[in-house]
Parts: sequence; structure tokens; C-alpha cells
Amino acid sequence: MEVIRVGMADLKVAQHPAILTTLGLGSCVGIVLYDIKRKIVGMAHIMLPSSKIASANTNRAKFADTGITDLLEGMIRLGARREDIIAKIAGGAQMFTFSSTTDTMKIGARNSEATKVMLKLLNIPLVSEDTGGNHGRTIEISSEDGKLMVKTIGYGIKYI
Repeated sequence: MEVIRVGMADLKVAQHPAILTTLGLGSCVGIVLYDIKRKIVGMAHIMLPSSKIASANTNRAKFADTGITDLLEGMIRLGARREDIIAKIAGGAQMFTFSSTTDTMKIGARNSEATKVMLKLLNIPLVSEDTGGNHGRTIEISSEDGKLMVKTIGYGIKYI
């Protein structure tokens, strides 16, 4: 089975059989969309909550609002049907402690929240998540069953 790597601020879609993986999710959020009937899978590595904060950024995969929309459109082009798609997310950690606790610095929590808002707007159910904390994660999803493997240093491996 082909293993497809998704880089930071990147997204990929694939038909079965495929495995998508992304490494080093800290404050970034890894989002996977899975068509449960057609076994079409997509993954995005989101770095920031909103493209509206960037004046001249052409990389739409970097942001929750544009990245998730593009991910969904890519899956539909492969034959996925919106009503059969579910979502899972991981990441959104607070990797550093700051002396000020302004929301601006809480990028992990803001990324998670923006991802959930976007999924709700697109009417895609979020069925599971592993977010928050202060540790990095690596995730991997197989098109076979849509289980999301989350590897966390010091915490082991779990499936959500």
C-alpha cells in the first residue's frame, strides 16, 4: 500500500488503497476526511486558523478555512460524496509556555477551534479528536478502515 506524506501546510487526497501520514503536529492541526463508503481519504496539515490574517499568501493549505474547503473539493473530484464524509482531527497543542496568556499566543487552541467551525459550516461530522496538551503528534490514516493512528512521544500509540 502506498504511503503518501503530507508536509506542513500541505494537503493530499487518495483513493483506496492508500495511507496518508503527517509528522510533527505541534500547534498545527492534522485533519482527515474519510468517505466511509468509497474509502477515499484526505489529509491536511493546517498551520493557522484563518487566511484572512494573511495579506499575500498563496498557500491555501496553510489555513483552516481554505485548506479544509480545498481538501473536501479534492475528495469530491476523486468521487467522494459529501454525505458520506466524516472528519477526525489531531494536534492543536500548546507547545510553549508564555508569560502572557493572550489568545494570540494560543495558536494550537485557535487552530482546533477554527477547524471545528469550518467543519460545522461544511456540515461534516467530527467523529473523534486528539487535541490540546503540550506534546507533538504524528498521525496516519489508512483508506482501508478510516482509523486514525496518533503517535505521541511519551504517550505511545492510539487509534481514534
